[in-house]
Amino acid sequence: MFDGFWNNISRYARYFITILLGVLLNAYAPLIPLFKRPLTLIPILGFFLGALVFISLTLRAMLGFSTI
Repeated sequence: MFDGFWNNISRYARYFITILLGVLLNAYAPLIPLFKRPLTLIPILGFFLGALVFISLTLRAMLGFSTI
């Protein structure tokens, strides 16, 4: 009944990682030409950094880790 149980569980993990990598690569592919020019690279990196800081501060406030 439990023959190959862990093998099956590892397949689900590999499938999830594969799907996640595929989504990330497809989301990143249109941005590659924009990264080649410094004029567009700086605002894109600023946007990603700002989004990361915003999400981090929002989660900290929601979870009560710090008082802002």
